[in-house]
Order: sequence, then C-alpha cells, then structure tokens
Amino acid sequence: MLREEAVRALRGSDLILHAGDVGGPGILETLKTLAPVVAVRGNVDTGEWGQTLRLTEVIQSGSVVIYMLHILQDLDIDPAGGGFHIVVSGHSHKASQTEKEGVLYVNPGSAGPKRFQLPVTVARLDLGVRPWKVEFIDLGEKN
Repeated sequence: MLREEAVRALRGSDLILHAGDVGGPGILETLKTLAPVVAVRGNVDTGEWGQTLRLTEVIQSGSVVIYMLHILQDLDIDPAGGGFHIVVSGHSHKASQTEKEGVLYVNPGSAGPKRFQLPVTVARLDLGVRPWKVEFIDLGEKN
C-alpha cells in the first residue's frame, strides 16, 4: 500500500519516476492516478507482474534526458558520453544527490517500509530551473 504522505508529496507532479522495489502493481496503479509513471524493476519486484518492468528506462522531459535503473553499480554506460543529463537510481534506500562529469545522480530514497534506520523519503526534481533543483521530502517515521 502506498503511504498517504507519499501521495500528498507527489501530488501535482508532471511525471513520476520509480527507481524499483515497487513492491506490487497496486503501487503503480495508485501513482498513475497522480501523473504518468515510468518505473524500473527492482530486486524485490519478483513474480509475473515484475517481469513487465524493464531493468532500465530512458526518459526525455523537454530537453533533459534521464537514464533510470535500480542499482547504480549496474550502470554499464557512460552517461555523460551518452548524452544523459540525469541518472536516477534506487536500491540503497538512501536519498542522495551528486554530480559527476556534468551528470546529476539522484537517489530519491525509499517511500516503502522503513529500513536501515534511514529516513522515509521521496524526491521532487524541478527541471524548470538550472541548475536543476532536487528536493528530498521526509515522509516521517511511520512504518
């Protein structure tokens, strides 16, 4: 079940990117009521429904090209050389933002069950301003 706090945080989004460990198709269906959704398969997305998700996705939003995968360590391309502006990944459940060779790397954290003493978060990315603005939203301590 998707946290109500996540629904509130994502309301008003133009596009929702889910970097894997979705947990079930119902999560994606709920997210699709808020905005179009692009999701990749995470290591917990097993079963038939999970096989419908790709391991990587390329998303173009205006002039910005985003590469998305679940495990950043599985990145087998040169994002800067490939013309990507942003790489979105998940897996670690740890919200982070870094830049390397002009490419922004974003991990939104995890809005699922609280794990590893990490905060429960989602991220909002504003592509309308340069440099791009990443806002991490702490959804609280609820399990």
